[in-house]
Amino acid sequence: MKDSSVLACRIIPILLALIFSTAVFAADAPASGTFTGAQFDRGEALYQQQCAACHGVALDSAAAPALIGPTFRKSWSLMGANVAELFNRISTTMPPRQGGSLAESQYLDLLAYVLGRNNVLQGSEALKNDYEYLSAIPISRGDEVLDIAASFIEGVYGIEPTGTGPSFDELRGAADNAKDWLYHNQNYQGTRYSNLDEINTANAGELQQVCAYQMNNSATMQTGPIVYQGTMYVTNATHTAAINAATCQKIWSHDWEPKDRMVWGNNRGVAIKDGYVVRGTADGYLFALDSANGHLLWARQVADPWLGETFTMPPMIFEDLVMIGPAGSENAISGWVAAFSLSDGDLIWKFLTVPEAAAGGGPTWGNPTNIPLGGGAVWTPLSMDLELGEVYAAVTNPAPDLPAYLRPGENLYTNNIIALDARTGELKWHKSMVPNDDHDWDLTQVSPVLKAGVNGVSRDMVATVGKDGILRTLDKRTHEILYETPVTTILNTEVPVTQEGVFVCPGVYGGVLWSGPAYYPGEKLLITPSIDYCAQFAAAEEVAFVPGQMYLGGGVRPDEAQTGWLTAIDVESGNVRWRYHSPKPMVSGVTTTAGGLVISGELTGNLLLMDAGSGELLNSIPTGAPVGGGIISYEVDGKQYIATNSGNAMLTFRTGDEVARTGSIIVYSLPAD
Repeated sequence: MKDSSVLACRIIPILLALIFSTAVFAADAPASGTFTGAQFDRGEALYQQQCAACHGVALDSAAAPALIGPTFRKSWSLMGANVAELFNRISTTMPPRQGGSLAESQYLDLLAYVLGRNNVLQGSEALKNDYEYLSAIPISRGDEVLDIAASFIEGVYGIEPTGTGPSFDELRGAADNAKDWLYHNQNYQGTRYSNLDEINTANAGELQQVCAYQMNNSATMQTGPIVYQGTMYVTNATHTAAINAATCQKIWSHDWEPKDRMVWGNNRGVAIKDGYVVRGTADGYLFALDSANGHLLWARQVADPWLGETFTMPPMIFEDLVMIGPAGSENAISGWVAAFSLSDGDLIWKFLTVPEAAAGGGPTWGNPTNIPLGGGAVWTPLSMDLELGEVYAAVTNPAPDLPAYLRPGENLYTNNIIALDARTGELKWHKSMVPNDDHDWDLTQVSPVLKAGVNGVSRDMVATVGKDGILRTLDKRTHEILYETPVTTILNTEVPVTQEGVFVCPGVYGGVLWSGPAYYPGEKLLITPSIDYCAQFAAAEEVAFVPGQMYLGGGVRPDEAQTGWLTAIDVESGNVRWRYHSPKPMVSGVTTTAGGLVISGELTGNLLLMDAGSGELLNSIPTGAPVGGGIISYEVDGKQYIATNSGNAMLTFRTGDEVARTGSIIVYSLPAD
């Protein structure tokens, strides 16, 4: 995909706020690349004349810093240290004491040579002196293999927490705990339902802001807050904080200093247990903090950002296992879900989500032209059936994303629900939702999990939804799909993506993304946000793979019209009961309460409180910035609160008049008597 890979790579570091980088470009755009062969050759000759005496003929002399190898590549792939900064260093300081003495074109030729020697593939467009253009070029690590043992970091104060947190028994009973919000989706079943009813349909219009906590930067705000005994835990890409859930006063904060290449700067929260506060990072680390003071207990790099792996999802803790998987299907990673030790992050088990693709093909993938295959990332919350000991994951799209004819077959286990044994990682069953996907239609949610006799449903069910814009409910025992209900515009979904192109709805970030359905038992409703969005898809004439870079195999031109929906669906029949139409995409969490409320948010910046039974809008509260993360309800000292986040929710859908804002957590309650 010579017309798309570099354009996508240019955009990723600039728009870290995207779950899927803004790789929106014309399929017929002119071919491009990082540098030309002629530029590399000129740079080689110039290097031997100007640089080899100090840096060595092979770029690795001890007389001056090496310009090749893993240390060099990592040094220029961190936050604030990129290819643009490398060019600035070369052009202003080299040759020694003669910085700036060469022509700009000569410095660009030298940069091309250095990049080429460090595994950056040449293209057909010469390098140019443009900061954003250069800063978005990733340097490949090469053949070095990730060693999770070597990356282990032990906390200065030891690896055992001094703080407290919910026990496993408390986590098991989260669905019946009205005071706390113990997991990203409230409980292992993912119902996102709170038993609290102090705030209800009669008084929702009286809600008032209590306090706000400002995050430390304008990074993307998609966090799902967690609350335990009056303490709230929130995150962004590098910041983790514990705050008083009733006053927003900071208890402690921790700022992660990236130690490797950053991929996508989204983070959706922590998991907590027994004093551990656990989360992932954009540079592939999993780490734990002490709930008492925020001290680092341990950190371990368990995902490889040089392959395009990155953590965006909130982990799940089951017993003493931390379960998580990396995002990055668009980078053609070989996806996985794994369990790590809560005490030190050591690997316990790992399930490979695309084993045939990792092997170069197989019965469900084909591979007639022998191209690299991958995908199968996991970037949304897990759910569980505790009685069966099954953990459910939504496995996302295959790669290359668009030319499905190059990977004929079902492409297991992409766009599947997978059910794993929580203790061993063994596959117990799976169900394909979007086989042989050619639209990047990730399956994104596998919740809520509902049980007959417990949740008011006729049989054991699991709901699932994704970027194809269809909510499906399965019988969890037979794996039969009970119904399929569209929650956004559906158009041309059966038309294959070809090089000529086709207009399809939903587009690549349509449907349902990182926030999925909530369950309201009072009316037996599933209520989900969604994005109404279409795009022109086209497969590329050539498909080129560069490790760690976008591997779409084509291009996507977005439609300008982008709106959102909140849809309430009868859980038994699949019939739509009511819908709310938002002028902008809806990506925030949805929460339901015993007070008869549906609580959600909009990219307009409004917090919404609605009547769960009818969909009537009861209150719309401006927060000052887009709402795109988790919204929760909890109780402190007998008083019910609602918390939302507000900030740069999703830069994909920003309009030209919007500005970057510092993210915040905002807390509301009813006025005091």
